[in-house]
Parts: sequence; structure tokens; C-alpha cells
Amino acid sequence: MKAVPGDPSSAEQGTESAETTEFTETTESTETGGRRRWRSWHTLWVLLLLGWTVSAADRAVTGPVVTWMIENGVGFLADAENPHALGGLVGGLFFAGYMLTQFPGGYLGDRYGHRTLIVVSLLWAGVATVLTGFIGGLVAFIVVRVVTGLGEGAFYSNDRTLITATTPERDRSLAMGVVITGLSIGITVAIVFTPELVEFGELFLEHVEAWRMVFWVLGVATVVVGVVVGWWFRAHLTFSGLTRATLHLGVYAAVSLGLVMAVYWLGTSAGLSELWVALLEVALAVGLVLFALARKGTEIGPVIKNRDLFLLYVCNIAILWNLWFFSFWSVSIVAGAADSTFMNAALTAGFNAGAGILGFPAGGWLSDHGLRRGWGRKGMMLTFTGVQAVLTLAFAWYLSAAAHPSLWVMGLLLFTASLFFNALQPVGHALTAELAPARLRGSAFGMENLIGEMGAVLSPAISGVLRDKTGGWAAAVWMDAAIVVVGFCILTQVRYRPPADV
Repeated sequence: MKAVPGDPSSAEQGTESAETTEFTETTESTETGGRRRWRSWHTLWVLLLLGWTVSAADRAVTGPVVTWMIENGVGFLADAENPHALGGLVGGLFFAGYMLTQFPGGYLGDRYGHRTLIVVSLLWAGVATVLTGFIGGLVAFIVVRVVTGLGEGAFYSNDRTLITATTPERDRSLAMGVVITGLSIGITVAIVFTPELVEFGELFLEHVEAWRMVFWVLGVATVVVGVVVGWWFRAHLTFSGLTRATLHLGVYAAVSLGLVMAVYWLGTSAGLSELWVALLEVALAVGLVLFALARKGTEIGPVIKNRDLFLLYVCNIAILWNLWFFSFWSVSIVAGAADSTFMNAALTAGFNAGAGILGFPAGGWLSDHGLRRGWGRKGMMLTFTGVQAVLTLAFAWYLSAAAHPSLWVMGLLLFTASLFFNALQPVGHALTAELAPARLRGSAFGMENLIGEMGAVLSPAISGVLRDKTGGWAAAVWMDAAIVVVGFCILTQVRYRPPADV
């Protein structure tokens, strides 16, 4: 079927037709033994990996920059009474925006084409990140970071759905693991290179303004990747389709921005703490889920009312809590525990993020290999989650028990826990794809991340409050470990039957 330019429904049908054809070619090539040759879907994996890398760096850089601001007493954190709590709230508000476009992004991808939404998301995030470097003042900084999150929120569900549509079942989890390796690469870049980019900024800016260079460099990199991805997808894109998708996403984003900032303004005007403001933002997300169910209950009911999918969504709260607790605060955790320099703390914290470069593809490969041997994805996900829980508990105990924690021991514990943590994620993504109806996978992944991002909203803020209250990071790490254990218990209740044709 040929898509008619400017017609959203035709564009969607054309995209779906192309994706189905590509999957058929993939399956035939696999069956004829051409599996090891470089194919077009491998190029797609690389492009999506680059997209994950730049978008993850854009969102993760706030934590190291906030830590640098606190240590140097500059910016809007210079005179804050509770700087870690305020910095955590800033990070949480980014994820409030990121959270609120998860489901709309997936829904619009099902309508306009998943490639279209991926390109829109990358260009949006790149421009907003560049603008962040020009912003001064707390409220303006929060607004532009929320706007950045609103654009990035459309990437995840469309990326996962496009991989599912273009990759055969036997390699689906591997593909998801390889592609999302970009998340770890991006977080590692943000953590490790922030000190270098700040020093680079000092060549052109005053010391107190040097942090701006970090956002300018990463934002330009994201725009470049967005242009490259758009060029590669050009056969599937139309100018009118991109425009309609951007405007439609813009409507959702404008409403979401108004809601996020209204909650922030009401909470701060009432004198509520950063913790309560973060909780109100999560309540906003719950309201959005209920609203979506009320408005489109018949259409999207199969991905909301499915018991096992919903349990996976809830498990994702623990996953994203852990991910953004360490991604946002790991530099500060290491620096505070070992009393090290900002650079040494960043390099040590990089072990946590860098473990995903091995963990994501390894977990994806093991998941597909185990499925062919009849192990099932749920059992593997439970195993990885259990090991991660034990290692996170060990890290919490070490911070509490050691008088002078070693950078090497902390780096080793962070690396090994993160290795299993990252390995479990592509397994979970493939599990979601198998449980969700094919026509609603974008909506399913969007709802999964919408609910899961509640953990990302709360984690930086609550952890920052605990740090200010206790004077150390041990309590926050213990809380993270407990949440991982709860996620493990919920995962045991998911009912799963491996597909027969693998």
C-alpha cells in the first residue's frame, strides 16, 4: 500500500507495510543461513544505538552538572538550604516531563510511524539541550529541562516497537540489548566527560558559567545524530508527516508542561518540601494513566487491563528508580564516601554506567539463547534481578560499615551490580513485546515507561532529601536495594509462556 503524503492514516499504513516487509525479508534471510551477514536491520540497530547515546547523555548530564554546582557553590544551587534535595528535584522534574510523553509518544508512533517520532524526538531533544546552556535562573532551567524531557519521552516506545517489527523473534532480545547499550554509553559520557567539558568551557567562559558548555556540546551532538537518522529514514518520512507529528506531540507537551509547572508552582507556593513536590508529580502521572483509560479504554484496553503486562509496568518502577538513582547521584555518592576529587569520583562512578556496554548486549544474547533452549525470559530476568539485589545490598552494607571506603571496591561493586542490572533490561523489553498485541506495542511500551518513570521522578528527589537529612548516602542506597527486592517479588507473579515458534 502506498502512503499518501499528508495523510496520517496513510502514512501509518505505509510505514507498517514497510516494516512488515522488512521483517519478512529478515526471517527469510535467517532461514536461508544468511544470518551472519551485515543486513539493513543491523544498520538500524547502529542508528538507534547512536540515538540512545546522545539522548541518554542529554538527560544524564544534569546530575554531574548539579554535583559540580554544589561543590563549587555556583548557579542556582549556590545559596540553597538543601542543595541535594533541590538538585534531585530538578532531576526529577526532567523525568516528570519525560514520563508524561511516554504513552502519547507510543500512541503517536502507532499513528504516524515509529521512524517519524524517533526523528522528531532526537531533533527536539537536541535543540532543547542547546537552549539549556543559555538559561539562567532556577525556574527557567527547570522549564527547559522539562521541555527536553517531553521531547525525549517519545523515543523509547517507538525505538522498542521498531526493533520488534524489523527483527526476527530469535534475535529480538539481542537487538534490544545491542541498541540500548547506547543508554550506558551516553550515561558514561555524561558522567566521565562532564569535568572535561567544564574545563573546556572555562577557556571561553567565566568559571561560574563554564557548566553551560556541557549542554552546548551534547545538544549539538544530538542534533547531528537526529539529522543523520532522519536522512537514513528518508524513504519512510514525509515533511507533512513530520510536521503533523511534531505539532501533535507539541500539543501533548504543552499541556504536560503546564501541568508539571503548575504542580511545581503550587507546591513551592504552599511551602511544600522537594519530596512532596516530587510526589505530586507522580500523582499527576497516575492521573494521566486514569485519563488515558477513560478516554481510550476500548482501544488500548489490551495493554492496560492485561494483568501480566501491568505487573511488568510496576516492575519497571524499581528498574528506573535504580537506574536514575545511580546515574544522577553516583558521582556525589563516590565523592562523599571516599572524599575524592570530582574527576576521580566521576571516573569511578563511570564503572556503574559503563557496565551496560557489556550487560545490555550480553543480556539480550543470553535471553534469545535461553529462549531457544526452553529457559524462558521470565526465569532469566528473575535471576539477573536477584543477583543485582544481592550486590546492591552489599554496596549499601559496605558504605555503612567501611570507615574509609575504597574507590576500587566501590567501583567493583558498582560495576558488577550494574552488569546484571543492565542485562535484565533487554530481557524485560522482549518479554513486554511478546505479551503485548502487535498493533499496540507502541502503546504498551509507552505505558510501561510512563508507569516506570515514576521511579525516575522520585529517585533523585527522595535520595537527595535523605542525603541532606542524614549527611551521607548510605540510607539512600539501602532504600534503593529495598526497592530492587520489591521489584523482584512482583516479577515472580508475572505469568509467562514462551512462544512455541523460536
